Amino acid sequence: MEFSILIPTLNNIEYLKICIDSIKKNSNFNHEILVHSNNSTDITSSYLKQNSIKEIRSTNNYGLCTALNELAKEAKNDYLLFLHDDMYICPKWDIVLINEIKSFDHNNFYLSGIMIERTNGHINYNFGNTYQDFDEKNLLKKYMSFSHKNIQGADKNPSLVHKNLWNKVGGMSEEFNPGDASDPDFILKLWNLDVRIFKGLSDFRVYHFGSLTTRKNKDVNLNKGSEIFLKKWGFSHKFFRKHYLRCFSEYNGALENPKMNLAYFYDLYTCKLKLFYQNLFN
Repeated sequence: MEFSILIPTLNNIEYLKICIDSIKKNSNFNHEILVHSNNSTDITSSYLKQNSIKEIRSTNNYGLCTALNELAKEAKNDYLLFLHDDMYICPKWDIVLINEIKSFDHNNFYLSGIMIERTNGHINYNFGNTYQDFDEKNLLKKYMSFSHKNIQGADKNPSLVHKNLWNKVGGMSEEFNPGDASDPDFILKLWNLDVRIFKGLSDFRVYHFGSLTTRKNKDVNLNKGSEIFLKKWGFSHKFFRKHYLRCFSEYNGALENPKMNLAYFYDLYTCKLKLFYQNLFN
């Protein structure tokens, strides 16, 4: 079984090299790699050409959502894997995913990995702050030594979904460009198709340097996506993650509809109040 790996990038060649090198070294199958270059001005194009990797190039930096939509159109395989260009994918990742896929008799699921980061990951450990001090040798030695369980409500990349589900919901919602809150929006669209399996696989692990493109771009408005999500759905993505996805709790099967308890209605009221003020001042 082979996947189509979709990677948006923007002037991030040193991390992209690490990402693609990890795919080549740590995969058990010959997966399709597709890269969308958002108007990169570095050597991204020549590097990809030298490595026979297909590049979709745009003249403008449209953002993550548009990049993924363009990549998905070119994907040849049934399963799409979304990967950030500053992620190192650890060994046997594809075996873990394939075994999980084979455990289902349908494709109505969204599978995700476990991120190892310096401070904000599912697992926190510093294997390098930048490409210059990246300790690959130590990562390969230790990445499976950290105890972690399968988690419920997985809504982070790397993530995998069947192309049929992708097409049914129309891919990523491009109003969320450059990308903040686009993942929970995509997942909520899947939820509305009655998808209830959102599972983070404990043995599918990546090292994430940590949203480097966003960190480099001080002009990115990270509140924009949250505001769009609230206006679109009537509640915040944090509310969705807490009451619907039950994020980070231990996985125990398909999700059920949220419990309509006091906490639910209090949090929903808070969302409605924020929406009121957002509409009032905007």
